[in-house]
Amino acid sequence: MLIKKAAVIGAGTMGAGIAGQLANAGVRCLLLDIVPPGLAEGETDPKARSRFALEAVKRGAKTKMFLSTADASLVEVGNIEDDLEKIRDCDWIVEVVTENLEVKKDLYSKIAKYRRPGTIVSSNTSGLSLHLLVEGLDEDFRRHFMITHFFNPPRYMYLLELVRGQDTLPEVYETIERFADVRLGKGVVECKDTPNFIGNRIGVFNMATCCQQLLDVGLTVDEVDAITGPALGRPRSASFRLQDLVGIDVSVMVMENVKNLVPDDESVKMFTPAGFLKRLVEEGRLGRKSGAGFYKKVGKDILVLDLDTFEYRPQKKVEFDSLTRAKQGKTTAERIQRLVAGDDRAAEYAWRNVSETLIYSARRVPEISDDIVSVDRAIRWGFNWDLGPFEIWDALGVRETAERMAKDGHEVPPLVEKLLSSGNDSFYGSVGAGKDHRRVVFSPLTLQQEEEPARPGVILLDDSRHRDAPLRSNAAASLWDVGDGVLCLEFHTKMNSIAVETLQAVQEAVDEVEGGDYAGLVIGNQAPNFSAGANLVLLSALAKEKKWDDIAELIRSFHRTVLRTRYSTKPVAAAVHGLTLGGGCEIPLGCCHVQAAAETYMGLVELGVGLIPAGGGTREMACRASESVPSGVAADFLPFLKRSFELMGQAKFSSSAAEARDFGYLTAVDRISMNRDRALADAKRAVRTLAESGYRPPRPRSAVRVAGGPGVAEFRVLLHQYREAGYASDYDVFLAGKLAYVLCGGEIDRENTVTEEYLLDLEREVFLSLCGETKTIERIDYTLKTGKPLRN
Repeated sequence: MLIKKAAVIGAGTMGAGIAGQLANAGVRCLLLDIVPPGLAEGETDPKARSRFALEAVKRGAKTKMFLSTADASLVEVGNIEDDLEKIRDCDWIVEVVTENLEVKKDLYSKIAKYRRPGTIVSSNTSGLSLHLLVEGLDEDFRRHFMITHFFNPPRYMYLLELVRGQDTLPEVYETIERFADVRLGKGVVECKDTPNFIGNRIGVFNMATCCQQLLDVGLTVDEVDAITGPALGRPRSASFRLQDLVGIDVSVMVMENVKNLVPDDESVKMFTPAGFLKRLVEEGRLGRKSGAGFYKKVGKDILVLDLDTFEYRPQKKVEFDSLTRAKQGKTTAERIQRLVAGDDRAAEYAWRNVSETLIYSARRVPEISDDIVSVDRAIRWGFNWDLGPFEIWDALGVRETAERMAKDGHEVPPLVEKLLSSGNDSFYGSVGAGKDHRRVVFSPLTLQQEEEPARPGVILLDDSRHRDAPLRSNAAASLWDVGDGVLCLEFHTKMNSIAVETLQAVQEAVDEVEGGDYAGLVIGNQAPNFSAGANLVLLSALAKEKKWDDIAELIRSFHRTVLRTRYSTKPVAAAVHGLTLGGGCEIPLGCCHVQAAAETYMGLVELGVGLIPAGGGTREMACRASESVPSGVAADFLPFLKRSFELMGQAKFSSSAAEARDFGYLTAVDRISMNRDRALADAKRAVRTLAESGYRPPRPRSAVRVAGGPGVAEFRVLLHQYREAGYASDYDVFLAGKLAYVLCGGEIDRENTVTEEYLLDLEREVFLSLCGETKTIERIDYTLKTGKPLRN
């Protein structure tokens, strides 16, 4: 079954987002909503009658709903009254209307009139039961119906919960599961047909208990957020910032919805919204969308709500000994262990929050799922926790945690009792060694450790770590054999910054591949980001000590590295994702193939810290501009050079891999993996394909067209205009002038050709000169301190 065209009915925030993600996947999509009430009688203007859907697409384009602005053209808008018959051409119809059973069933009866037999229909409901939704529908409709619960916003949230009914055909489920995984880029979890499925059942419980526990322990809003953020392996949005993002009215509605749907749940009272939540809703303080909630922005300051006075006050620095110790932990498990082991109020709160969530999660199996892997994935993927509930059980020690809970007066969940009585001390484990190593997980059904189900199309470097020692390793990177003749170089510095050892590891990895019976190399990792750039701490120290020779050698090493990857006799690919900036962008620019996850934020941003790209990046963009015009064609390449100059001059990075291609950082032969977890395996497959087709490295660039002095002069005119308009400071103009000098090949009298080694020499020369500028050091130090650029 193929999904070539889809329809989304309901153009609210979720519906529009789902339509946008379908378009991002290259699928034509019909987006329908109701005809706006209050139109003049007899109004026939399609734009007026389809205004809700039309405005949703326009709004989505402004809020980065699409990976590329061109994707918006794949969404056709309409309304249910005039355009519902168009669903005849659709292979998948997604219903995303209000959470009201009768409204949904009424819509299904209308869909049934036009739906082609065999067309898949799904509901995005987050709480209604599937068996109630399909009551009274014909057999073909029921057999092709399921629940597809996206998380908001659909572009960015990885989790997709799928629920199949008793009548759902296996091939229908498998079609959507595969399509969602590969094309939509989702982490798919199958759920049972229970209220709020997995993610929201546990996630909303944790959200509700956060509020109650705040009152019990006597903490403030900002103290709780300091505790329940990264220190517990959760996002910086923590608890109350998250509610501001979601909408406090939505939080209250979801809590009450769960409470009504699970009357027999032993913890049902916990879903009662706290009084201060209801008061915020009554007063219209709904979070970010209303301008105030638990936090409120006043000028440049973010104030926090004082629950005693219900007024806003400046945030205070949160200091607890347990929190300080937790932040010093190297891993998420270590941070959680340290935090809950303390003896202050932060530790008390953290332990109560964690322990009650662990207990609740364990009690929900097998009610909401027959396997704990699905529960952990749903919480990690749907709420961006580093560890799922059962992974946290293991991190804290199941037996020790159960004993502590019992001392607190809690009843240990039956699932945990069964695990411990079976002779196991952890939910996850491993068996075998070397090539026979396998990951195992405790099965609630068989009460035994069973092999953890593999995810087809996904490579886990963790498996390589358990099976073998790395072929090579240093403080910055390790080289792994990922099978089928392909090696993978994994960076593992903080934020995967490019250090001297990183460059050394890349060169040695290419040596290993070329000297052995290997097909090629992938440079990639599975950290949150590919690389945030070069090691600025080292660079700042060297510049302050005026160690110019050391800096020059660092640049030469970078140049040797990018040339080594480019001209390797065997294919070298990069699998990139997340932040891919500065030096972290220059590494993949030197590879013969880049496999980018859809959410890749790529750019040469060095001017933001007072430098120019000097790891081969400026040279590469000059070469790409030259190569944009085919040999022998009398055409101006300066517009292509100007595009790169403006992007680099503004330190701009892409908002997606698709935009990185528009920017010229990805080429026409580079590929995009919609599913971030597949990028490494896709890169490996690309390396194999290149090797099997008789890979031949590119010819050295010995005649790169450059604009010379005339080009530099043209860019200086442009910079003068920017300064006069107030878009650039004097130092911005100075830096951009240096960038123009290198991009244009220096002050050559006229357009000419040069070698790429010549351009690399210019890079090094200019970079060294900028390292001696006081304002550049100020920019570097400010960024290191604040994470933000300085406009001095």
